[in-house]
Amino acid sequence: MKKLFTSESVSEGHPDKICDQISDAVLDAHIAVDPDAHVACETLVTTNFCLLAGEVKSRAVVDYERTARETIRSIGYHIPDLGFHHAENEYRIRIHSQSPDIDHGVVDHQGAGDQGLMFGFACTETEALMPYPIQLAHRLLEKLREVRKAGHLPWARPDAKSQVTVQYDGFVPISIDEILLSVHHDPDASNEQMAAQIREKVVLPVLLDCRPHLEWTGKLLFNPSGRFAIGGPHGDTGLTGRKIIVDTYGGAGRHGGGAFSGKDPSKVDRSAAYMARHIAKNIVAAGIADRCEMQIAYAIGQPDPVSVMVETFGTEKVSDPARIELVIRDLFPLSPFRIIDYLGLRKPIFGVTASFGHFGREPREDGSFSWERTDRASELAARLL
Repeated sequence: MKKLFTSESVSEGHPDKICDQISDAVLDAHIAVDPDAHVACETLVTTNFCLLAGEVKSRAVVDYERTARETIRSIGYHIPDLGFHHAENEYRIRIHSQSPDIDHGVVDHQGAGDQGLMFGFACTETEALMPYPIQLAHRLLEKLREVRKAGHLPWARPDAKSQVTVQYDGFVPISIDEILLSVHHDPDASNEQMAAQIREKVVLPVLLDCRPHLEWTGKLLFNPSGRFAIGGPHGDTGLTGRKIIVDTYGGAGRHGGGAFSGKDPSKVDRSAAYMARHIAKNIVAAGIADRCEMQIAYAIGQPDPVSVMVETFGTEKVSDPARIELVIRDLFPLSPFRIIDYLGLRKPIFGVTASFGHFGREPREDGSFSWERTDRASELAARLL
């Protein structure tokens, strides 16, 4: 059965993504000094204003305002008259100590920092084993950032959104139906000229590099409202954790509801979601299934998950799918502290995750995106195929 499916992404200058990046910059600043720091940092931004709030237990002393200012400047909010400027904003800090009750459950019992259910997903639609629409939506905005920062789009501002609609035949993507890009721009820029430059400098180069290559209808919606001269936090208030579907699988895989940014890895919202993706990706990379969704659930203060679920949507290549869960429990650590050690999460590696997706990225030498490794695929294949 043929169908259309759409996913969206937002740029690093989108108000919500500004907040995610500030919250993760605060987390990285603590972990760089104190790898065992417990951090829960939330950020709010609006016109000429930035608020940080949350709970922290850490040996590090962090200049929160300076961290926020530098993050905002690096994103590109150093342009006058945008209603949001790193040097001109008002900053308020409301960060206090973590609850000793939570700390007791996490440290003394090496348990989860909260209850919750986390999902991981992988499929064969792209080389990154991600759904095609969200992967393309992210890569379009990464390219936009590249050309904007290189000065090739002098009218472009940091705020932007993408949306990609793909036609499927069953689980197989067969064509790109439509691409939408909205880009915050200089008030004097011509919509027609901007659209032509976006097509030439962003869309076509990205599509040329996409694997697998899909035919595109050529339909491009650019700034469909007709004008996007007021953007960033001046146009829309931002909050940490409001783009959880952008952060994950674009709606193609389920989400447990917990956000990632600003949370240290003792929070299973983050670490277990990374582990679930790692396991699902290795299952698909091993050829055990073409699609895999993992769910792991926890109770606060308890080290072992209350449930583990594997769904392969009928694409599994094994005669007894129940064996997949048994092998996963045997091969992979699932308690929060063992996940942290296994994935190497006691490092300041989280800032780069806060824009363009937490999944579908290449593992880096500094340890970021370690959950994207497929180094257990051969082991899984040997046990299950």
